[in-house]
Amino acid sequence: MSEVETAAIEDAKQVTPDAIMQLGTAFWASKALLSAVELGVFSELADAGALDADALRERLGLHTRSATDFFDALVALGMLERTDGRYANTPETDLFLDRAKPSYVGGMLEMANARLYEFWGSLTEGLQTGVPQNEAKSGGDFFEALYADPERLAQFARAMSAISGGTAQAIAAKFPWREHGSVIDIGCAEGAVPVQIALAHEHITGGGFDLPQIEPIFDAYVARFGLEKRLSFSAGDFFADPLPEADVLVMGHILHDWGMDEKRVLLQKAHDALPDGGALIVYEAIIDDERRNNVFGLLMSLNMLIETPAGFDYTGADCRGWMQETGFRESYVEHLVGPDSMVVGIK
Repeated sequence: MSEVETAAIEDAKQVTPDAIMQLGTAFWASKALLSAVELGVFSELADAGALDADALRERLGLHTRSATDFFDALVALGMLERTDGRYANTPETDLFLDRAKPSYVGGMLEMANARLYEFWGSLTEGLQTGVPQNEAKSGGDFFEALYADPERLAQFARAMSAISGGTAQAIAAKFPWREHGSVIDIGCAEGAVPVQIALAHEHITGGGFDLPQIEPIFDAYVARFGLEKRLSFSAGDFFADPLPEADVLVMGHILHDWGMDEKRVLLQKAHDALPDGGALIVYEAIIDDERRNNVFGLLMSLNMLIETPAGFDYTGADCRGWMQETGFRESYVEHLVGPDSMVVGIK
């Protein structure tokens, strides 16, 4: 046997299907976490402290058959700790998955469990047809139904705060707010972004702009931080109405909901509302320009296929090009936290 043939055989021995199988069954782990959030596992442990399997099972109302496997799977996944047969939260799950804490990010996971998990089961059909796989398949409209149901709307707003919390703090830290006096978050949901900016910069005033149904949710959230005198709500439709004027406008997880024509309309309306020297901050899970590294951003774009008629995520270079076409005199991309970056356009 030649040296080349021997080397090929040795290389083949080192190739395994492990990574393929782990990725192919990753939904098992995902659903285990989502069910744990739904059941309140982490909140129960935060409240009671470490519990043995029987005590935790009883508090959660689980059947005896698979409860221990469920808890131990969460241990293996790094979501729980187990010492001498007693289960406890990890530092991360205690901070971020206890519903009683303001740092809770489970709102996004709750929405993923209640809606997206089922709809992603039809991804293949979406890829073949190019049409949404959510409520639209049965003649419904997600956003229309969402804004008509106060409970679901509140859950959605909490999810938006969860997904934007760390990003909001990064925007507050990285953007030169000392050069500006006011900010309006377009499509603000609860108002997590303007709240974090106002907390970090005492001179900033402004608020949020969204459909009227969001106003009580926004007002209650802002009141929790004692910012009612500096942040207020403006009601409107960002396609039908002019955008509020401010030194800085923010669009977070907004542009990716829409097709190219709507993206251009929103960028133009933002440009029109800004003063000279004003800035538009667009933040999303911006896809890297080589489209190789930001897995979350690429999967989020597939989520737009599931959820919207024409939405898609995009690279920083894409967004900068659209901003230039719209009339912004300069722009730049800056990483924020995790998969999120901001594209800043200066008028």
